[in-house]
Amino acid sequence: MVTVVGIRFKSAGKIYYFDPDNIPVAPGEFAIVETARGIEFGEVVVGPKDVSEDDIVAPLKKVLRSATEEDEERDAENKEKEKQSFDVCIKKIEEHGLSMKLVDVEYTFDNNKVIFYFTADGRVDFRELVKDLAAIFKTRIELRQIGVRDEAKMVGGLGPCGRQMCCASFLGEFAPVSIKMAKEQNLSLNPTKISGICGRLMCCLKYEQDTYEFIRKQLPRVGCIVNTPDGTGEVVENSVVKESVKVKIVNSEGDEEFRLYPITTVTIIKGSTEGDATDDNIVIEQNEDVTPEEINNLFKES
Repeated sequence: MVTVVGIRFKSAGKIYYFDPDNIPVAPGEFAIVETARGIEFGEVVVGPKDVSEDDIVAPLKKVLRSATEEDEERDAENKEKEKQSFDVCIKKIEEHGLSMKLVDVEYTFDNNKVIFYFTADGRVDFRELVKDLAAIFKTRIELRQIGVRDEAKMVGGLGPCGRQMCCASFLGEFAPVSIKMAKEQNLSLNPTKISGICGRLMCCLKYEQDTYEFIRKQLPRVGCIVNTPDGTGEVVENSVVKESVKVKIVNSEGDEEFRLYPITTVTIIKGSTEGDATDDNIVIEQNEDVTPEEINNLFKES
């Protein structure tokens, strides 16, 4: 086992493990650490704990010291520099006529490097831009192209639900999301209803997926013949959320009755369970407002 602390460098950013090196740090405090990019300022979000060596990336970098007031002031100064550098880079991009969208600027704590994050439809020749920026800022310049999900995380905003976007508020890392998840959760396969601000499938589709998969493996398909506490019948409707099935039963008088049963009280005589959704039965709802690009985005597992 290895003793580590978890440190985050951005709001809702990924948590990285560091060796506390016997330095007393607690969640909510700030610390100065050594990273692959150099010296960085971060917030302690996970206090000292023991983890398996399989859960860390060796060699484990060390916490150098607890952050001082001067360190916090320097971090605030860097944040102001980032805003100014953003405006400068925007002007230079326009001067060079480059087809790229600047998203964010980040200074390393020691000002050894300035990172400019951007999005673009394809590859961009920004060599001349880098030369201009290096001449202005007198330090190392890095231009990093990011995807639409990372852009949404950096910019932030409100999701379709009306709340702050998950990626910008608490998701440290993106989980793969697929169109099969929407299908298995019986959601409308309309791109405008299951896509987030980034244009990709909403991250929240992942939250309940394990539960849906577990229940669907027990849920009889519509048309199955099942045995119920009241006799044999045919499944006419099922509900993953309620974990129940509606069964058509013919009573002793020959009349059809529809009764609701928990899935734990029925057994399949003929047929199968819902199981996993397959690609051949995924049909996207289309209307005049849906573009081919929006449809293609639904099938990008990212």
